[in-house]
Amino acid sequence: MIVNGISCIIIYWESSENKMIKPIIIVFYVLLIVFPLYSSDKIEIGIDEKLGAYFPDYVQFKDENGKDVKLGDLITRPTVIAFVYYNCPAICNPLLFELSNVVNKTDLELGYDYNIICISFDEFETPEIAYSKKQTFYSSLDKDVTEESWIFLTGDSVNIKKAADAAGFYFKREGKEFRHAGALIFADKDSKICRYLFPGYTNNHGFGILPFDFKMAVLETSKGNEIPTIARMLQFCFSYDTEGKSYVFNFTRIFGAGIIILAGIFLIVIKFKPKKEFIKAR
Repeated sequence: MIVNGISCIIIYWESSENKMIKPIIIVFYVLLIVFPLYSSDKIEIGIDEKLGAYFPDYVQFKDENGKDVKLGDLITRPTVIAFVYYNCPAICNPLLFELSNVVNKTDLELGYDYNIICISFDEFETPEIAYSKKQTFYSSLDKDVTEESWIFLTGDSVNIKKAADAAGFYFKREGKEFRHAGALIFADKDSKICRYLFPGYTNNHGFGILPFDFKMAVLETSKGNEIPTIARMLQFCFSYDTEGKSYVFNFTRIFGAGIIILAGIFLIVIKFKPKKEFIKAR
């Protein structure tokens, strides 16, 4: 990939006559080369977007009524999937409250345009806990929707891990609690992962999901379009701090990438500048 990227830079430099746009395009190509070198780091806790991957249809859970279900049988239309645990003392409940809030605000119809599935990644949680949590959020909806349109699942550790790994959702248990990130994952009717939506968060207002962003994610997913998020760039620039439960700026990674970018640009300029001066001299 590095060789192909360098070849693209050289070809563009030799063929392009636009002096103003050249540096921008070169930096873009260099970034495409550099990002994969760092993005291969294994994520222990956080989210690694798996666009184009599929949720395994065969994984089995229990719904809030204690009924055995297969994940593939539940994904029959664009589906918003949230990995949470129902007794979470931190971000899970605020995330689900904001999800119910955006369901009320958007003009899309839950149960017709899309469904929602919550999957608990705590293998010790039961359908009874899931049922209680469903009543909490179901009652917060202002719209008349069927109970089948928002499902709360529990399961064993094996099936939870299969579903979470397929989505690139990584978490870690610490006692009775977990270290984990929060996001909404959008899958089309064939269980293909098409979009990740990372809600904004502030200390004053908690989580925030723009209805427009949510609507566009559902509509693009309905078409089967795989849309990367800016989180890809943020994931490169920031590392997840499991102690502070937040993302921190990764200076070493940025500094290293900057050195590579500057070195690449320097070598390209050195290689081609004398040639230009020679041509002008003639």
